[in-house]
Amino acid sequence: MSSSTNESGKATYSSPTLEQLPESFVMKLTDFSAISIAGDEQEKYLQGQVTCDVASLTEHNFLTGGHCDAKGKLLSVFRLIQQQQHLLLLQPTQSIDKSLTELKKFGVFAKVEITQSNNSLLACVGKKSIEFIKQKFNKVPDELSPVVQCDDTTIVYIAGNIRRYLLIGHNETLEKYLAEMTVPQMNESVWTLLEITEGFPILPEHAVQQYVPQMLNLDAIGGISFNKGCYLGQETVARMQYLGKNKKTMSLFTGTLIDFNEEVSLEKQLGDNWRNAGDTLSYYRSDSGKYYVQAVVANDLTTDTNIRFKQQPSSTASMIALPYTTQ
Repeated sequence: MSSSTNESGKATYSSPTLEQLPESFVMKLTDFSAISIAGDEQEKYLQGQVTCDVASLTEHNFLTGGHCDAKGKLLSVFRLIQQQQHLLLLQPTQSIDKSLTELKKFGVFAKVEITQSNNSLLACVGKKSIEFIKQKFNKVPDELSPVVQCDDTTIVYIAGNIRRYLLIGHNETLEKYLAEMTVPQMNESVWTLLEITEGFPILPEHAVQQYVPQMLNLDAIGGISFNKGCYLGQETVARMQYLGKNKKTMSLFTGTLIDFNEEVSLEKQLGDNWRNAGDTLSYYRSDSGKYYVQAVVANDLTTDTNIRFKQQPSSTASMIALPYTTQ
């Protein structure tokens, strides 16, 4: 696992495998941002736009959700938090433009102000990171209270096989915290690795408005409320759920490619032939050539199916169980 030194003199590691990650580390999420919604009708307005139950949001929890178009196709997948007087939809920057445009389009009829947040994000992992958070903020978020507000900084606890903490606030404040940390700084792509292996959907620009929420497992990770009122795209989402029409699911695949460092696609064997196995959403490549691939595939695909990377026909890929069950 190679490393380099950044401007602040902190060692920055490149692209390890999941097993090679250090016990504690930090990452700057420069490709991550948020849509900010403020105003007297922020909750009421957003409740009619997204799949999660915004009414259940408090300053001490967060929600996972999706923003759909009128046809029920996803514009974005996000984690929703409160920060002071704002609702923040945390998500990769690449999915913000279309979602922001659609929210603004309908927002003209409500007392809301919708913008892209200027907050920065810092991700921390491990015992030393927890010690730093406790030292700076006196309280560490946990499963019972996963969001902690401290002045202008919000700390979000994300449960999983590798527990993570998001620090959200002004860039100069987070840069100061980063300089004070004694843990190694990892490449931002490691965040993609963790999202993929934890089964949290990453919606790239080319996949916007291509999938209904269940195809990206939002129902399995608590990202859809079937008890709330109407919202944009709800009819399609409900039909998929209650009529059993969804034939796709999001899965995790791993495998190794030699002398290759580009986007990959998967093929499955059918008799003597190979056919497309699904659509790649996101991927992470380690320095050793091991790939972790998040892909949307047919929901009848099994671990017994022979899978390979199209780019190298001699390769093999394995479907790995996600840390939750899907229908």
